[in-house]
Amino acid sequence: MRERLTKKDVEKIQQEIEHRKLVVRKEAIEAVKEARAHGDLSENFEYHAAKKDKNSNESRIRYLERMLKAAVIIEETSSEDEVGLNNTITIYIPEDDVEEVYRLVTSIRGNSVKGLISIESPLGKAVLGHKTGDVVTVKVSEDYSYDVEIRKIENTEDDGTDTIRSY
Repeated sequence: MRERLTKKDVEKIQQEIEHRKLVVRKEAIEAVKEARAHGDLSENFEYHAAKKDKNSNESRIRYLERMLKAAVIIEETSSEDEVGLNNTITIYIPEDDVEEVYRLVTSIRGNSVKGLISIESPLGKAVLGHKTGDVVTVKVSEDYSYDVEIRKIENTEDDGTDTIRSY
């Protein structure tokens, strides 16, 4: 599946790649050299840890580069009165008699613990494009779905503080 990213997502990924290539990579290579100088590599924990960190950094760079190659750029704009990307929404879940607040983000920024819901998630897909007062069905699986009422839409913007998820 092709990752749907905003221009800001792409910039953030490019910044991370550059930082990892120019800063983290050099630090990791130095750490490996320093640990290697400590002698016997077979029992050198520092060497193995440094190699693991170096390989992890290279793996993250490859992951981010693949993500950019397969990305589809999407717009952040939506109508004033409909749920769109980066909007903060207040929903009511009758089944649980609870009101919850979320901000819709691209999947690389999704973090439900912080109230960031991906537009690719069942809830994100269900509410995207709908208006205040609409009741929509969130289909979680073939066997389970639930209704939510959209109570409030705030046209918030990406302030650049959301982090890109790890893999």
